[in-house]
Amino acid sequence: MNATVGDRLLVHGNAVGERDRGGVIIEVQGPDGGPPYSVRFDDGHTGLVFPGPDAVIVPH
Repeated sequence: MNATVGDRLLVHGNAVGERDRGGVIIEVQGPDGGPPYSVRFDDGHTGLVFPGPDAVIVPH
């Protein structure tokens, strides 16, 4: 999984009724665009993310 600053990270809910979460990648810390990523989520909080198989990168 590779990303650049400005791409969106979408994390699909993994339980019935759980909502998907999304945010903008504000920093790529891994080599060659790899994780971890600093993400500013749509609800306003920022976190360091190591995306799992339920995550998708949407290029900007």
